[in-house]
Amino acid sequence: MTLEDMITAVQTELGIQVDGRAGPQTWEAVYRAIVLHQRRARIAAAAATPSGAADGVGIAPDDPRSEQAIASLLPEVRPLARALVHKAAAQGIQIRVLSGFRTYEEQAALYAQGRTAPGPQVTKARPGYSNHNFGIAFDVGVFEGARYLGASPKYKAVGALGMDLGLEWGGSWTSLVDEPHFQLRPAWAAGLPERQLLAELRARRDAETPVFA
Repeated sequence: MTLEDMITAVQTELGIQVDGRAGPQTWEAVYRAIVLHQRRARIAAAAATPSGAADGVGIAPDDPRSEQAIASLLPEVRPLARALVHKAAAQGIQIRVLSGFRTYEEQAALYAQGRTAPGPQVTKARPGYSNHNFGIAFDVGVFEGARYLGASPKYKAVGALGMDLGLEWGGSWTSLVDEPHFQLRPAWAAGLPERQLLAELRARRDAETPVFA
């Protein structure tokens, strides 16, 4: 078997474009299939308890909001959110998970603020146009004791920790930078623009198809 034959076989197995050449798409697919899969499996094994806390990887008991937000996420995302809290704490950074899954109705209410309802505008995303609506995204806040820091260089440090876990960080976006935001992009969405990702997520929701299938 030649090298080209081996690359072709790998591309076929990974379900990406088959051309017999190991370009960026092939290497990213290999990375996601092997490195990220193993990393997530290790984290999931550490966090896979009913509460996520029995083996010491849960959130502190005095932070029920974080636990509630994490519990609202899809099972594939929960251990990564918990791991991010603990990785940040190991670096001396206190974060809390402030929001997780939002229903279409909750998203509509947020979108109405500053438009047809009182209050400042807090989101540009209509229902179905936020990754929060599909259980794959969460927002964190940096704290110093009980004091919430809306802006801090620590968000960039947390962003690096999240990306090391395999999460997508809103602070790395170019069109709309959102440093508190993290999401777990499904493997099938690798390389997809955000618009196409959201369109597929809406279609899967309507068809009752699992997000990570």
